[in-house]
Amino acid sequence: MRRVLITGGAGRIGQSLRERLSPDYALRLLDIVDADGGPGVEVVRADLTDREAVEAACDGVDAVIHLGGIPTEAAWDDLVRVNIDGSRTVLEAARATGVPRVVLASSVHAAGFYPRTATPLGADTPGRPDTYYGWSKAAIESLGSLYADRFGMAVFAIRIGAFQPAPYTDADVAIWLSPDDCARLMRACLETAATGFRVLWGVSANSTGWLALDDAVGYEPLDDSARFADQATPSDAETIGRLGGVFCRKPLGQPDR
Repeated sequence: MRRVLITGGAGRIGQSLRERLSPDYALRLLDIVDADGGPGVEVVRADLTDREAVEAACDGVDAVIHLGGIPTEAAWDDLVRVNIDGSRTVLEAARATGVPRVVLASSVHAAGFYPRTATPLGADTPGRPDTYYGWSKAAIESLGSLYADRFGMAVFAIRIGAFQPAPYTDADVAIWLSPDDCARLMRACLETAATGFRVLWGVSANSTGWLALDDAVGYEPLDDSARFADQATPSDAETIGRLGGVFCRKPLGQPDR
């Protein structure tokens, strides 16, 4: 059974993946707070910037899913310390311990200022962040590219959309990622024969979506936000018109209240 380290294992996505991946993978969850491990799941409490602890957590695993970090807009110094320095620590620890594959949690906010397009927007489009948070994710992508090119690692950066049980707003409908499809995407990244560096959209098979899904890693989403669209809260045209939605208007550096 393959062993997988999930950083940010106590978070929403980490716990969702624990539930869905633990039957088929030996999971090790790392977080700064206690995670719910469950049967057969190892839990490590550590800070992402603690090189020694992260390297110990990487020892003996076959892949890392790096979800840990600040998940929304925050002060610049905090984002640099946690998201940038923390991601470098994870990548460096993976390199030092010989882990061949890392999946990085990027975000649609790394490209949030792109306007809605008439034709599908490829995930290989350059970053166009909407916030300091989005910039931190764009920076993580380029860091992943460096480690893939320098050290021959397989690094997949996932621009995760609206990870929710169902889309909350109209703006979420096009970029929704269901929990089940999120697990399917991570499985694909863990099992694919693809190598090198690749950026992928982390969204479901949304019929009203405008992001081009890349099947190079074998990701086959099954869920469609259309069945929830009539329940979503309406959004204004400006919010719907850009990938980052309301993030394009967030005050820079101000944490969510």
